[in-house]
Amino acid sequence: MDAHKRRTSGGTASRGQAAERVVRKRPRDRRAQIAAASAEAFGLLGYHGVSMEDIASRLDISSTALYRHYPSKYALFREEALRLSALCEEAVTLPARLRDAPARERLEHVVDALIDRAIANRRGAALLRWQSRYLEPEDYRVLMSQLADGQEVLCRLLAQIRPELGDDDLLVLSASALSVIGSISDHQVSIPARALTKLLRASAHAVLGSELPPAGGGREPAGPVEVPLTFKHELLLKNSVELFHKHGYPNVSVEDIANAAGLPASSAVYRFYRSKGDILAAAFRRAADRVSAAIGPAIASSAGPGEALTKLVELYVDGSFAERELTFVYYAEISNVPREDRTVLRNIQRLNVEEWAKLLGQARPELSPAEARVLVHAALAQVVDLGQWLGPDNPICARTRVIHLMHTILFGPAAA
Repeated sequence: MDAHKRRTSGGTASRGQAAERVVRKRPRDRRAQIAAASAEAFGLLGYHGVSMEDIASRLDISSTALYRHYPSKYALFREEALRLSALCEEAVTLPARLRDAPARERLEHVVDALIDRAIANRRGAALLRWQSRYLEPEDYRVLMSQLADGQEVLCRLLAQIRPELGDDDLLVLSASALSVIGSISDHQVSIPARALTKLLRASAHAVLGSELPPAGGGREPAGPVEVPLTFKHELLLKNSVELFHKHGYPNVSVEDIANAAGLPASSAVYRFYRSKGDILAAAFRRAADRVSAAIGPAIASSAGPGEALTKLVELYVDGSFAERELTFVYYAEISNVPREDRTVLRNIQRLNVEEWAKLLGQARPELSPAEARVLVHAALAQVVDLGQWLGPDNPICARTRVIHLMHTILFGPAAA
């Protein structure tokens, strides 16, 4: 009897273990799961803010299991970055049935394909926008070549539809449309995919069809004010942001900041700020407060919501042009701000976007609140994207042109 029980219990245990092994069987799409989780992590926390252990915990696997698929964090980062950039090339590759189609039909297909891929990869695409600087030089060259090839196709199709445009205008309009599409990775506005697709398509085509003001025309904002050497507090902020922009926040030490500000030692920095992260938070808080402070006066001095929003656009562009580096660093490095400060900054940014979206909704009542927020984010992204892609001081994306493109995105082609 005892032997029978042992045989029975042993058989039951064996079956249970077999069942457990079936449950724990490695999924066939494990690499795809790893890619999606890592892209999202890199996009949210930055390349240097993520470890292999972090990615493994997101997937509920061990880091040892992760290393079976990828030998290092960089290998994983590289593969996902280049996969995302390759999607741009893939999107602009026309199917055989459209190769002889009218240019406008081909352009519409390319824009739709870019939007489809942006939405499908929305949670991880911030990696491509803000973390690709941490690729090795050869990998970065490949990535930029893929993105440039995609933009070239867009320019070529647009030139066939609008032959009156010169090369500079084609570059600006195509970069602006790509910025609209890519901007959805910078926020988490909840909106159905169909509505988002329709909104992005309308906005991208509004930009591609817009009439740009002359290059270099109109008043340009004053450049950044020189900070006196005696204002060490201000110099620290200014020089830190410049270093973060040039080298990336993780690659800048407190000693680098002290040397740039003319301080005798890195310990002197701590008389003003508790840490490098506090410097970043202080710079971001100043920029966020500047945007917030403009809202009330703009509304009070305007006859309606459209006029108020137009004033806010001009003030935002002027402030961003005066602090180009800070505008980029805000998008790229906010994950490095201490958690509590990051929460405060995110709340300020969210409230600022809400106020802009409220004005836009009043000016365009056909938009839902979510649609208005998506357009506000797309308009704000123009400043940093055009500056990064075409050069911060390039006259082809001067102040008047950026304002015009933001206005087109917010109000549509007819108003622009």
